[in-house]
Amino acid sequence: MSGFTGFALRRVIGAVITLFVLSVIIYVVFYVTPGDVAQITCGPRCSPAQVHQVAEQLHLDDPLYVRYWHFLQGIFVGQDFSTGTSVEHCAAPCLGQSYQTGRQVTDILLTKLPVSFSLVLGAMVIWLVLGIGTGVLSAWRRGRLSERLLTALTLGGVATPVFVIGLVLMIVVCGELRLLPFPQYVNFGDDPEQWAWNLLLPWLSLALIEAANFARLTRASMLETLAEDHIRTFRAYGVSERAVIARHALRGATASVIALNAVTFGSAIGGAVLTETLFGLPGIGQELVHAVKVVDLPVVVGMVLVTGFFVVLANAVADVLYAVADRRVVLA
Repeated sequence: MSGFTGFALRRVIGAVITLFVLSVIIYVVFYVTPGDVAQITCGPRCSPAQVHQVAEQLHLDDPLYVRYWHFLQGIFVGQDFSTGTSVEHCAAPCLGQSYQTGRQVTDILLTKLPVSFSLVLGAMVIWLVLGIGTGVLSAWRRGRLSERLLTALTLGGVATPVFVIGLVLMIVVCGELRLLPFPQYVNFGDDPEQWAWNLLLPWLSLALIEAANFARLTRASMLETLAEDHIRTFRAYGVSERAVIARHALRGATASVIALNAVTFGSAIGGAVLTETLFGLPGIGQELVHAVKVVDLPVVVGMVLVTGFFVVLANAVADVLYAVADRRVVLA
């Protein structure tokens, strides 16, 4: 199969293979490491007989490949598992049951995902607008005072931790100026306006850091494109500088921006821990930190798997969009 369809199919197959390898790595790291998984699952008050029952239910005495097969079965068709005192059915996709709360990991994820998506999607719009706009302006005004100022601001943004920006914004905007209330997450379905107002500072805190990275990348890519022969040809034929920047140089930076945005979006779904913790947003990042602290293994595994899934998915989508923007990629 050739052409764009074949290219997209190859990317889909590659994403599936990557997810499979990721699941193997996660399984080995979390479930084959030393430790009494049955005792942890059952709890400190379980008798030896109950611990043995849990070990049988988790197939801990089976060969490694059999145990991994049961792990995959839980994801695709569900499974029955025991807490030592009862047997419960976990519908697909089953990622296990929390040791601490007894809730199914899938239910926890469905509760936390809308919060993380709300944070990352809003911040993504801001970091793309600010980052690309700053990068284009820096490349256009190269060598001038405005370009030096923008470069200094960009470097400052990259070097500044997100919690510093968040704290400053809360102190100034919420404390001194009293323009906004201190952020408190509100469901979009309950009140869209309050949802946006309460997420505005978290969006800015996360977006300002990422926008600096996009500005540096856009500037570097555009300067490289502006130095190519075909750009000099356009200028020699009298094409205006604005048209050269908007139609040709910016298009040359599109591929790099798409790739960086895919990686940033995918990792931010589960990696915006500081932003969620600082503003008290009950998202995946904050839940992952809590699960690690209390050694809630199924929750940790579920969060890592979902985060990895979004990273792989975002990169696959980026490859396809890259091919749409530049058909030469399909032929490569």
